[in-house]
Amino acid sequence: MNTFKEYFDVTTFFSAIALVAVGLTSIYSATYDVNNAANFWRQLTFAGVGLVAMLVCLIVPLKTFQRFAFPFYVFMLLFLVAVLVVGSTIKGARAWFAIAGLGGQPSEFAKVATILATAAWFSRPEVSIARLRDFLIGLTIFFVPMGLILVQPDLGTTIVFFGAMLPILYWIGASNFILMAVLMPILVALGALFGTAEFLVAAAISALVLYLLRRNNFAAAIAFGVTLAIGLSVQIVYDSLAPYQQKRIATFLNPDADPLGAGYNVLQSKIAIGSGGWFGKGFRQGSQTQLNYIPEQWTDFIFCVPGEEFGFVGGMLVLVLFAVLLFNAIRVAGASRNRFGSIVAVGIASVLAVHVIINVGMAMAILPVVGIPLPLLSYGGSALVANMMMMGLLMNVYAHRKEY
Repeated sequence: MNTFKEYFDVTTFFSAIALVAVGLTSIYSATYDVNNAANFWRQLTFAGVGLVAMLVCLIVPLKTFQRFAFPFYVFMLLFLVAVLVVGSTIKGARAWFAIAGLGGQPSEFAKVATILATAAWFSRPEVSIARLRDFLIGLTIFFVPMGLILVQPDLGTTIVFFGAMLPILYWIGASNFILMAVLMPILVALGALFGTAEFLVAAAISALVLYLLRRNNFAAAIAFGVTLAIGLSVQIVYDSLAPYQQKRIATFLNPDADPLGAGYNVLQSKIAIGSGGWFGKGFRQGSQTQLNYIPEQWTDFIFCVPGEEFGFVGGMLVLVLFAVLLFNAIRVAGASRNRFGSIVAVGIASVLAVHVIINVGMAMAILPVVGIPLPLLSYGGSALVANMMMMGLLMNVYAHRKEY
């Protein structure tokens, strides 16, 4: 028994399985009365495939993943290019392969490949983040798939990549100046979305932060110049977005502006979660869910189902399970003597954290709707299998945490 606990990450395994079970229960409830019950059975099938993938990722030696990280990364880049050429366009994004009625989204597996490739690069003994060349190569590993995914266009997944990059850079020892140089453009871009005054305030804060953290004036000037250029280009980028993406941003800024159009899902989501009270309305008793007030609720707005049917208690159970999973991932990263494994664990925690924060935030109308699923819960075969692969990798790092 002691040997089992020593090498098997019970916390990750049971937290992940519990979240998948909550997801399946929620999908069953959301699809029961809207003639989409087939989606539940598909998700159940993918849960079985994901369980096999998780166990494979646990059993395969960690050094094998490190050895084949770059070939896997290149393979996924080829898939991202291919989907732009022969992929199916759904909701304005050419991001899916459609085969025999089934769909596959390569960007979900590209997240896994990018984490592994980044970890493999920065775990090389001759590579140092303090060396400009090495640092830029590490950024390129992230930016290439991000660029291909943005072209689809899939803004939500691009945000996930960017959000996961910052914690990884921090974990491997990036200076505060580097972290702020990467983060400040986001602050200024957000300010530009809200208006001129907000843009100027964000730019002033950015200039001050970069000046105080500077190593030299030239580097600070370059970083601020890039930040300012990104802020000034927000309007150009906004104009190039698909109409549905522009509506999502406008809805975030003012959800009540179009309550029957772009803002409909957000407002109905707030009603569903708020109407659940402390203990909810009961399984398959939620009016917003059962009457299909939120279209395709089993996808990005799946959090509304436990929130409405099991209330505050149900919503908190989901969040607690994610919190346990994330804190355990950080604990595993800290305990791992293997640098590759440690970076992989942090990367997995980062991807999950960004997904959870944005998905729950958009369900509660405190963040824009950018089409990000809730890991292990939302309907979607590729996302479920990719997330369970990450759980297997995390368990693998735990099993080999004492090895160098």
